[in-house]
Amino acid sequence: MTPADLPLEFVRVVERAAIEAARTMGQGERKGSDYVAVEAMRREMETVDIDGTIVIGEGERDEAPMLYIGERVGTRNGPAVDIAVDPLEGTNLCATGAPGAIAVLAAAEQGGLLHAPDIYMEKLVVPGPARGKLDINAPVAENLKALARALDRDVEDLVVIVLDRPRHEQLIADIRGAGARIRLIGDGDLSAGISVAVSGTGVHAVMGIGGAPEGVLTAAAMRCLNGEIQGRLVMTRPADADRMRKMGIQDLHRVYRTEELAPGKGVIFAAAGVTEGPLLKAVRFFRDGIRTECLVMTTEPHQVRFIDTIHAEDGPDVVIRF
Repeated sequence: MTPADLPLEFVRVVERAAIEAARTMGQGERKGSDYVAVEAMRREMETVDIDGTIVIGEGERDEAPMLYIGERVGTRNGPAVDIAVDPLEGTNLCATGAPGAIAVLAAAEQGGLLHAPDIYMEKLVVPGPARGKLDINAPVAENLKALARALDRDVEDLVVIVLDRPRHEQLIADIRGAGARIRLIGDGDLSAGISVAVSGTGVHAVMGIGGAPEGVLTAAAMRCLNGEIQGRLVMTRPADADRMRKMGIQDLHRVYRTEELAPGKGVIFAAAGVTEGPLLKAVRFFRDGIRTECLVMTTEPHQVRFIDTIHAEDGPDVVIRF
């Protein structure tokens, strides 16, 4: 297998995770949904001809039985690849049947993705025209004015996505005080980050604190979409500092830019829809097969592809439904 084959191989991996998660959609078992997605992704990953290392996964080894940080994956008969995964981004969304759940994977050559612990990260995500014009350390109102200038619109026209969490009470007040509009979401800030960088979605920024793994995955997507993420790891307990240092992070308050979170030369990002979303349709089951929709993006070559696939059953009487 050549590196040119890897994007479609990774599509196959996220498809399988999405299909298995979708079978549990609406059953109210978020842990069960996550488990089947993880198991399916790992099983499919073992058939890919790579010497892969999970650098962003389900947690550290003592917390996650599969796809843990540091786990080796693939057949070992191929290029050395660092991999970030979120087998089911939006476990609550899948469990309740809400929109926006996806299965996600990003990959790059060794050293091409930040090795980050599974802790929180403060994030600022903006589209390409605003690259380099905002600062995560600046006041919210100042950043929104800079964003409005970059997009040639008024602050009142901006829509900012924020996770609906008690920790964001002041952030929400600051955004409203500046005059911008807010879309609160229960889960899925990775999907939200991607929508920021895609023209026509009606979303202009993501602000607030979410998971660091999702931050690295968002950075991989931004590398492909020319958007920007700024992120700073957030310590919520003393043990977090030790975990960061063990992964080689010495400056505990460093602000990471897109190219520092995902510095790889050849970045691949693949996602498959689980439940219906703004970018990807849900997995659809019919009598003779399954239909999936995936997004795969690469920096080399610079491509964004949507892949709509019907996985048909075998047999002479199978009916293909478009």
